[in-house]
Order: sequence, then C-alpha cells, then structure tokens
Amino acid sequence: VELEVRDHVATVVSTLSYENKEDKPLEAVFVFPLPGDAAVCHFSAQIGQMQIVAEVKEKQEAREEYDDALSSGQQAFLLEESEQSPDIFSLSYVTELAVQADDGLRFCLPAVLNPRYQPQGRKPVTSVPASLVPYSLSFSARVSSPRPVSKVESNCPLDPLQYLNTEQTQTTLAAGHKFDRDVELLIYYKDAHQPTAVVEAGRPDLCSLLCASGTLMGDPVMMLSLYPEFPQFVFLLDRSGSMQGAHSPSSLSSLQDTLLLLLKSLPMGCYFNIHSFGSSYEHIFPESVEYNQKTMEEALKNVAEMKANLGGTEILKPLKHIYSQPCIPSQPQQLFVFTDGEVGNTKDVINLVKQNSGSHRCFSFGIGEGASSALINGLAKEGGGHAQFITGTDRMQPKVMQSLRFALQPAVQDISVKWDLPKGVSVIDLSPPITALFQGQRSLVYAQLTGQRPSEGCVTVRYSLAGHPSQNQLHFSLKPAEDTGLTVHRLAARTLIRSLEMEKKERRGQEDGGDKKKKVVELSVQSGVSSAFTAFIAVNKGNSEVIQGPLVRRNVPTLSECFQEKYKLQSLPKQPPRDPLLQLVSLQKASGCWVLDPDLAAALGKTSEEVEKPKPASEVWATILALIWLHGFKMDAQEEWELLAMKAVSWLQAQKAPSCTHKIMLVLFKNNALGRVITAKVQPRGLIKL
Repeated sequence: VELEVRDHVATVVSTLSYENKEDKPLEAVFVFPLPGDAAVCHFSAQIGQMQIVAEVKEKQEAREEYDDALSSGQQAFLLEESEQSPDIFSLSYVTELAVQADDGLRFCLPAVLNPRYQPQGRKPVTSVPASLVPYSLSFSARVSSPRPVSKVESNCPLDPLQYLNTEQTQTTLAAGHKFDRDVELLIYYKDAHQPTAVVEAGRPDLCSLLCASGTLMGDPVMMLSLYPEFPQFVFLLDRSGSMQGAHSPSSLSSLQDTLLLLLKSLPMGCYFNIHSFGSSYEHIFPESVEYNQKTMEEALKNVAEMKANLGGTEILKPLKHIYSQPCIPSQPQQLFVFTDGEVGNTKDVINLVKQNSGSHRCFSFGIGEGASSALINGLAKEGGGHAQFITGTDRMQPKVMQSLRFALQPAVQDISVKWDLPKGVSVIDLSPPITALFQGQRSLVYAQLTGQRPSEGCVTVRYSLAGHPSQNQLHFSLKPAEDTGLTVHRLAARTLIRSLEMEKKERRGQEDGGDKKKKVVELSVQSGVSSAFTAFIAVNKGNSEVIQGPLVRRNVPTLSECFQEKYKLQSLPKQPPRDPLLQLVSLQKASGCWVLDPDLAAALGKTSEEVEKPKPASEVWATILALIWLHGFKMDAQEEWELLAMKAVSWLQAQKAPSCTHKIMLVLFKNNALGRVITAKVQPRGLIKL
C-alpha cells in the first residue's frame, strides 16, 4: 500500500498479489474495506507482462460483461461497491483526511475488517482470525505540503522519518506488522488550521469527448478549506456484546467514565436523556428531563450499573425512537452516539440521520479497531456535528469533551458563500450547502471554474452567530497547481455523486428518480469514480488461450477477530483503583459546587481536619479547594475538566461570598491546606493563575 498525502487530501494505491496454486481455474472474491468518503478511481490487473486497465460502466452492464467473459473462457475482473456498507469494496482511491481534536490529520488503512452486525436476513462477510490470514502487508507513506510537517505518529511501529526536502517527508511501516489492528497515521502540520485554496488543472487531453472544456474533468476545480471563527442532550450508548473486551478490555468502563465527565459538565436548565442499545434498546427516562441534582444522580447510578449484555448492534431502531420524541421548544437537540460501528445497514442509518438533520446535531464516536468510518463520519456529516475515533491507547474523555464544547456553541445560521472573481471567470458549486460551522473545524468546498483565469480571486463566507453577522474572507491564486493526478477533481466528483445518490433515495418512486441515476452514471464514467450504480470491469480479450471451466469460487479470507469469541461475554477483570480526577469529579453537584466532607478530603489526599480548618463557608471553601487541586495537579487533563470548572466558578460568583467577586478571587493557601504555598487567582471561565 502506497499513501501519498498532499496537504489535506490523500491518494492511496493498493496492490494485491495473488497466485493460483490449484490445478483448476478460480473465481477469487476479495472484500477490501475503505473509508466511507473515499473515491475509487483506478482498478487494473496485471497477468504476466500484460496490464489490463478497468473501465467504469453501469453496474448491470458491467456484471453482464463479466459473466459473459467468464462463460466464454476469458479472464475478467470486476470491482463494485458493497450494497450494504459504503466502506466495503470487493485500486487506487482518493480521500479527505479528517482533522482530529489535537489538530492532527488522520489516515486509517482498515487492515482489520470486523464482522459487521447484520440485521436479520442480511448475508455476513466471510472472515477469519488474524492468525489464519494467508497474506502480508507492506505500507509506505509520503507527505507533501507547503506547510512544514511537525511530526507523524502511528499506532503501529514505523521506520524513522525521512525528510526529503522542506515540503516532503516519507516513512514506512516497520517489518513484522501483525494483522491485529487498523494502520492509523496521524500527520501534524504547523499552522494546520489556516484556511487554504487549491486550484487543480483539468485534463481535457485524456478524452476529447468526455473531458472537453466545459466539463467537470476538463475545467480547473478548486478545493476550499475554511476555518471560521466563531441545548437538549441525548446520549446513545452501544451495549452490544462487542463493547466488552472486543477491541479493548475497558471499552465500556471507559465510556462510563466519559459519561461521568459529560454529565458533570452539562449546564443547569438543559434537558437530557440516556439511551442504550444492542439487539434491543433501553432508556433511563421515558423522555428527556431537566438536568438537576436528582436527575443527574439517577442517571449516574444507571450508567454505573450498565453492562455489555444487550446482544447485537441494532442502532436503527433506537434512533427511530429518539427522533419520534417531540422536540422541546428552545432546546435544540444534541445527539451523542457511541458505538464500535460494526453494523451492516450503514446507509439506512445515515439516511435516517439526514432526514432529521433539521432538528438536531449528531456527534459520533467510533470506539476500537475496525469501527466503520462510513458510519461514524456519515452520522456526523449528515447530522451537522463532529466525528471522533478512539483507538488503541487513546483516551476517550478529551475527544468527547471537545465535542461537548462544539455542542455548547450556538448554531451558526444563514451561511452563504460568495465568489468574487475577475470578469470572464465563472464558478459552479459542486458541494452541497454548508449546514454546520464550528470553531476549529474544517469545512471543504469544491467548485468548478470556467473561462479565462487571471491571477487572483476571492471568496467570502458570511454567517450569523448568536444573532451577530460575521464573515471570513480568503484571497487565492487562480493559477492551477502542478499535476496532482486529478485528486481534487475526483474528490469533487465523489462529493457530487454522493449528493445525487442521496437525492435519488429521497425521491424514490418519483418520475425524476431515473434522471438522477442517469446523471450519476454519466458523472461516474466521465470521472472514473465508482458509485452505487457503476462498477469497474476489465476483460482480458487478448488472451488467446480459453480457460477450461467450470470455475471454482474462492472467497479470499478477510482479517477479523473471531466473531464467536468477540461476542462471548467474559468475566470482568479486577477493577484498578479509581482515577483521582474521576473520584473528585464524581463528588461535584449538578449546580457546580462541592460539599466539604470526608469524601472530598480523601479525594484531595488530605484528612477532614486539614481541609476544614480555614473554611469561610462549607460549600464555597470545598469548591475553591477542588478548583485549586484541579489546576495544581491535573493541568495535563485540563480539556477534560475545563467545562465543569467553569460551572463551578459560575456557582461561586452567584454566592457573592466575601472572598469571591464577580471578576476575580484571591485565595492564599498555606501548608495546612494542600501541602504547599499557593497564590491563586480564580477567573470567570474557571481558569486559575497560580
């Protein structure tokens, strides 16, 4: 596998080598998992010294040509999308790289294809344990960007980075890689969040008829990366058998710790509920309830008692139930979905979220190796939220708390994109309208440029935030970048194809549904990008030797954890001592304060006498101590507790205590408190300067 990263976009070339060691002709079937938003753009086969390049054709036509070729004794190759899950293909492709919570760009090669939970009536994918996979993997990556690469990290051992020049870096996967995880690469640029514009030249020379000037592949295409400056909470938890030790021994326990932080950080006056699912689904409250001390304690008690004992992964039914609940006025719904993402009806789930996108935002979290990127990214994209992946030794808490900060931001409304281009240049928008903008989150816009192109253009994004109009503006060069293999063109085509496919689904049964399919097929054939209605077909017509049948079908084993062991409930390991941070957080009240009692003293590592001596007022003093402890001992986890600390400071300000003013509070601690001399300034947003 060869990975070529250009700024925020990746091109991946996968070469799979096979040898027929049997004495009979074979029909080999291989399932290859890809990111859900990837665009397959090349498929070829080499037999001896002959290379056969596949063409994109309408799917039924391609299948018939494939069957005809096999029946006539010719060698043939067929590649098409799985009908159940858009991240599984049966190879060269392009994809966008997602921005992570720590500003890294994430590329994932799904070396592990976990068995998707199939609703009744669906045929499962054949898979075997890692120890039985009969093939090996080699992987190399090259990163090119006008911005310097600060570092490259992976969950798998890498050979040392090679810095080829100021703009290029490369690395390879170390020898001896075992097929026990996805290959994840995190790339960190300096100034990663600066908005950029890339103009890529078209290729009218490739096909004078299909790619002439005036077509998507013939004209230049721009990719615009924008970073603008600028609540009812529903939590849906996966409690299927795969959540207990499937990918990590602590998948469910880590989720329970994360829910503790989430529930402690919710603002007073909001509404919330917690749903969980497996083969069936449950909820803590019949409907969303107001957040207060009583409802918070009841929710935390239920969360602590949860087990991964609800069977399979049926996420569609609980989502339908959630969307059937009446909306609460002035309380826009923020939906948090936690799952290991192993479902077979991905498209049905994403379509449901899209149908309800006008009344909520959806934040999704993929837990463990093999979580379906199509499902996790699709939920967030269609729900106007944010997607996060928690793999290997990643801590779930900071990623989830970042999404909570996004959810607490007011929705950006009245979004418009205005192009200011020189006379003679026009633009055709290829991306659907932007529906959600968040601080620090990338939005990509694709557009086709026509006409003569002078030196510079400008684009302005206008929007309304909390009733106040704002805008972002970017000037960019109209000179196309050097040849990049039509990567941006193919991603733009992929975006347009996905939009047309979704429109066809929404208009199923209407007269223009066939027109949408026709447009998808035409665009797919023109761009060389696969779709739900096309397939790549290659027939070796030059081979004079006819294959003698009948063909024997062989399913090439796909790597997976053992399904039976995966869903088998295991005895719980002995629980380690609780994290001191979580111990302290668990004692916070819904209002934001702490109570001065022996439990708080124990969490602070002190005796009751030591913390009670200088008390000005019991709850005020307890809350001050808790804030000082957080800032003095847990600054490395600040992003996890910052929101609940802000709530604590708001509570302190509301008490109008003598030592607590509206803007600043000064507290002097001597050795009889937390064991050191600390001068602390507690500021309104929960930040403390020591």
